[in-house]
Amino acid sequence: MIPSRWLLAPALTIAWLIALSAEAGAEPSDATETRNLATVRAGFDAWRDGTGSIYDSLADDATWEITGNSAAARVYTSKEDFMANVIRPFNARMAGPLKPTVREMYADGDTVIVLFDAEGTARDNVPYRNTYSWYLTLRDDRIVKATAFFDSIAFDDFWRRVAPAQS
Repeated sequence: MIPSRWLLAPALTIAWLIALSAEAGAEPSDATETRNLATVRAGFDAWRDGTGSIYDSLADDATWEITGNSAAARVYTSKEDFMANVIRPFNARMAGPLKPTVREMYADGDTVIVLFDAEGTARDNVPYRNTYSWYLTLRDDRIVKATAFFDSIAFDDFWRRVAPAQS
């Protein structure tokens, strides 16, 4: 038979760790996840509604990796690098704004995973549709790291077919 004091040891250790993290000002994981989900959800809502963008939450020194072999695949080392080389040229190829529709959104600690569809009309009047999965790491309500997956065939067709409008 196991002595009862041994059964209390794990519970006391957990209580001690919780007390230490509270003293250090640590935020419980669920509060971090709730806050991060709210930040990302607000960015996607603003993007969908045309009142802002998820990119408004990007930290200036954020890294954004586009995986795979698309024409845009690489690691972008700052918000400006990503905006100048992907987002602004992308938007200049569109006749109107790209609209996201979130399918699922999950949080795990400081990371939010978003699965969404996006569609709009390119300048050549051909619809652009793609499905994306983004892994967003947040710190202090700012996206500091992103990894993006999408259909590179659809993206590359659009990227090569449509010339950006001159600004």
